[in-house]
Amino acid sequence: MEKLVILNRIREFRAREDLTQEELAMRVGVTRQTIISIEKGEYIPSLALGMKLAETFRCTVEHLFAFNHSS
Repeated sequence: MEKLVILNRIREFRAREDLTQEELAMRVGVTRQTIISIEKGEYIPSLALGMKLAETFRCTVEHLFAFNHSS
């Protein structure tokens, strides 16, 4: 059975902007733990949060997140 995994580039974009996890969390209205979980791939954010993150980094949601189909 194929498992759907969503990859993200949050850590990469956060580093480019020189933001800490705490600073990013405050900008998008979540906890630092949420940002940690997203970066580790342990938590898939809601569409609204994904859009807030993309807006923060001035890019599209598709630029931050991608599907990885694995079996």
